[in-house]
Amino acid sequence: MTSDLRSIAGRTALVTGAASGIGRATARLFAGEGARVAVVDLDAGEIDIVVSGIDEAGGTASGYVLDVSDPDAIEGVVEQIVADLGPIDILINNAGRGGGASIDSPEFEDVWSAAFAVNLTAQARLVRAALPHLERNRDGRVVNIASTEGLGATPGMAAYTASKHGVIGLTKSLAVELGSRGVNVNCICPGPINTGMTSAIREDHKAIFARRRVPLARYGEPEELAHGVLHLALPASSYINGAVLRVDGGMLAKNA
Repeated sequence: MTSDLRSIAGRTALVTGAASGIGRATARLFAGEGARVAVVDLDAGEIDIVVSGIDEAGGTASGYVLDVSDPDAIEGVVEQIVADLGPIDILINNAGRGGGASIDSPEFEDVWSAAFAVNLTAQARLVRAALPHLERNRDGRVVNIASTEGLGATPGMAAYTASKHGVIGLTKSLAVELGSRGVNVNCICPGPINTGMTSAIREDHKAIFARRRVPLARYGEPEELAHGVLHLALPASSYINGAVLRVDGGMLAKNA
């Protein structure tokens, strides 16, 4: 295997939710590997921090403010990214939101709508917008971020859990549909990771959970997840399509 198959240098990568957590770690890693990175998020201030850090490290990145639940905004941002950085080769659908609500709670409908708009529908829309670029050289890569909630369930999390099951279904369906067009579509299911979404959990509670449920007995770090994303984006991963990669420290492999 030649070294260029293990490199994303010179490729353009769009990373959503890139201002924090897994998205930020992925953007930094991809830029460090020589990709031109579009840092896409809602938080303009944090976008600037990520882009500045990449620039200082010698990488190439541009920032774009986008609410991924806004269908009219997606097309415009994708067009601007292409104008600034070149045609998109890699799409990382990482933007997501949590949110729990019991099925009989007054806020359930709102939580459900928001979870699907951000966690699932936005991923499909971004693929649609980027598809002409992804398929142009028959080597496009899409990595959707799902969750171990997409492979199981937690009480009171129906909206989030259903949306993440949907991400896995979307990934498999697009892998079948787009494989013949030269676009590989895979997804990653993170387990317990130290991100903003889990920051509200007390550290002692995290430690107890990890000791009981995770064979590695700890939460993962965003950088560890980002390396899984990088692997699926490499040219060498040309025969990986429709895969669902668990990055959970062995949590789902362990009997409860």
